Amino acid sequence: MTLEPVIEGDMNLREHLRRDAQRLAAVAERPRAEAELLWAHALGLSRAQLLTRDREVPAKESAGSASSLIERRVRGEPVAYLLGRRDFWSLSLQVTPAVLIPRPETELLVEWALEGLPDGRDVSVADLGTGSGAIALAIAAERKQARVVATDCSADALALARSNAQSNDIANVDFRRGDWWNPLAGECFDMILSNPPYIAENDLHLPALRCEPVIALTSGPEGLDAIRVIVAGAHSHLNADGALRIEHGAGQGAAVRVLLAAAGFVQIETRRDYAGHERATGARAP
Repeated sequence: MTLEPVIEGDMNLREHLRRDAQRLAAVAERPRAEAELLWAHALGLSRAQLLTRDREVPAKESAGSASSLIERRVRGEPVAYLLGRRDFWSLSLQVTPAVLIPRPETELLVEWALEGLPDGRDVSVADLGTGSGAIALAIAAERKQARVVATDCSADALALARSNAQSNDIANVDFRRGDWWNPLAGECFDMILSNPPYIAENDLHLPALRCEPVIALTSGPEGLDAIRVIVAGAHSHLNADGALRIEHGAGQGAAVRVLLAAAGFVQIETRRDYAGHERATGARAP
């Protein structure tokens, strides 16, 4: 990265940021923040460093790299894919279009899971459909003595999750490839977690998510197909009094509670996210 002395007629960083924030306003909730993130990434600076040097003029090559990122964002590519990273819980995770971008709402599931996993004890946890490894790695980082198994049907997703485990120095996760329960044959766990695909196939919001893998987003006409599979097989993979906890769509809490009750689960509970939406539902094996 090169920053040059101000040259009359050239745009300095402050001017670039002002212009690009205006361009991003159509696609971003925080256009100025996104402009700063993308410029900092292109220039190899932290965001704080960028702002202390905003009167300098970037070299044409660096400005071109930043402009390319801005243009891709204007076309709808998520910032996380452009940066190649996303912060989740206490971790910095690599993300690519092979995996769903971890959402802040999913941290609710991690927080709830940790409430039921005593620290300093040998516990076993399974994370179904791990994607980038966000849930499994957050649990493993907080519970060093836990044995965590993370599954996914995508080889690319598992490769990324393994890389994230290595970069975050987390060694107590076993990654396995396969659909839902197939990689866990004959095993039982104290807790099973999942953020499965739960969007209906004809949902009107899907075009806004076109850059993310559809296999990680949609699950049948009601968005409940994967959740049905998880609930149906959970009894065979839970220890006595073991817990199942699933993230779902804001309008699916009632349906998931019905599925759990019909499967014989007890102590059924739904947690809301910070916006007040029902976001995760869980229960215990009888």
